Amino acid sequence: MTASNTSSAPLDPTSTDAWASLEAHNLEIAGSLREWFDADPQRAERFSRTAADLRVDLSKNLITAETMELLQQLSREVGVEERRDAMFSGAHLNTTEDRAVLHTALRRPEGAAPALEVDGQQIDADVHETLQRVYDFADSVRSGEWTGVTGKKIETVVNIGIGGSDLGPVMVYEALKPLAQDGLSARFLSNIDPTDAHETTRDLDPETTLVIVASKTFTTLETLTNARLVREWLLAGLRENAGLTVEQETEAVAKHFVAVSTALDKVEAFGIDPKNAFGFWDWVGGRYSVDSAIGTVLATVLGPDVFEELLAGFHAMDEHFRTAPAEDNVPLLMGLLNVWNVNFLEAETHAVLPYSQYLHRFPAYLQQLTMESNGKSVRWDGTLATTETGEVFWGEPGTNGQHAFYQLIHQGTRVIPADFIAFATPNHALADGDQDVHELFLANFFAQTKALAFGKTAAEVRAEGTEGSLVAAREFSGDRPTTSIMAPKLTASVLGQLIALYEHITFVQGTVWGINSFDQWGVELGKQLAKDLAGAVAGDDEKISAEDSSTAALIRYYREHREG
Repeated sequence: MTASNTSSAPLDPTSTDAWASLEAHNLEIAGSLREWFDADPQRAERFSRTAADLRVDLSKNLITAETMELLQQLSREVGVEERRDAMFSGAHLNTTEDRAVLHTALRRPEGAAPALEVDGQQIDADVHETLQRVYDFADSVRSGEWTGVTGKKIETVVNIGIGGSDLGPVMVYEALKPLAQDGLSARFLSNIDPTDAHETTRDLDPETTLVIVASKTFTTLETLTNARLVREWLLAGLRENAGLTVEQETEAVAKHFVAVSTALDKVEAFGIDPKNAFGFWDWVGGRYSVDSAIGTVLATVLGPDVFEELLAGFHAMDEHFRTAPAEDNVPLLMGLLNVWNVNFLEAETHAVLPYSQYLHRFPAYLQQLTMESNGKSVRWDGTLATTETGEVFWGEPGTNGQHAFYQLIHQGTRVIPADFIAFATPNHALADGDQDVHELFLANFFAQTKALAFGKTAAEVRAEGTEGSLVAAREFSGDRPTTSIMAPKLTASVLGQLIALYEHITFVQGTVWGINSFDQWGVELGKQLAKDLAGAVAGDDEKISAEDSSTAALIRYYREHREG
């Protein structure tokens, strides 16, 4: 049974032969990770795969060869590979907005064949024309050719965005910060809480600050509010410190602000020269946009060469996902494994635990990617989902998490699958006496997945001299599923591979569940209500009284306790 899931109704996965077989298999599967490893010395090799520079070990998951065969059968029956091919070709998979889903086109190399044309648009030509404009701008800032209104070289680039216009750039910047040009750094402003704007700008020099306002429509409430706050901060500082006159204000905004937007009229009305606006297309969702012009801050501070390497990493994983056979296709297998964990092992959350401080924002980035994509209860044809969908993604860098929430993962009552990510070569090799600290760090990485998989039996606890009620407290059940992902080093290319890996994992899950992973209507209601409530919050008694009793009481509390 096969289905071509492009725009037609999705096949109910629970109606497939594979789903029924997986349910029976879940009831019949016997043994533990200890037993499976003891019985099969080659288990680690059997369940490990390579994708570009990533080595992925799935062997410590609660699976057998039969599990993986049945999951691949499920993939075939619901048409994952057909839908994957449709995505790469530009089919309108985003059904609720009638759009293609072509973030993969953002990282196609120049001259890739055959050329990609979708809906009459020459995709490759447009992508590379925009990239070149971004690179030319970045080079002008990096070289000092672009200066502020007083002629000083730019030292800080402030990126103002929210959601994908913030989470992607800040995550990549933090991951690749050592590659930033000397004397040039980035800051990121997203939260409409005025504290964020204050803290972002309070110690900056307006004369050496460049601001990128990232909003496709140039109407995003949070982004435009923050942009106006920063514009006023910059002009006030230039008036005070550089004697800026009223006549020079227009020039100052044009020299200190650029935009990532396609709404050129609104960009110009704000004071930004439309020549300094870099666009992207409606077939790029916000959470899939870090490799578009949204990455202008990255190309500027890290450099076009680093950005090109990042794109090459994305593309390497795209090609693996597009061409690797199912049995070796890492994003496909990991996506199916997540379906197994959610729908058959009843896991509700998923931890991502990078053993790299530079990846400390990676779990937050994945929260939007995965939960905004697959946090849906309606399928792409408008019918209700027939299964549990989505997972709560969360995590922190190791070893910090070991001293916080690992207790729950090891001995709690919930199944929490976890992805562990580490690198063979450190970005900074340091020693504590004779101890290579990176080796100590990785010893923790290896130990955690081992402990989660194999645990510690009551007999082993007693053999260490523990008796009585303490035995149960020190016993570890094991059989806590983990996936280990390793790479030679955290480079721009490897980071691109990791991001694309999780993009495609998310796509696989969404396809199995029959949901549109590329819209986000659940974000809209809160935005609309916030606009509607503005008058009440400002003190309109009639509007306050029209609200429900809880909202009205909370607003009155705010009005009574707001100082000043």
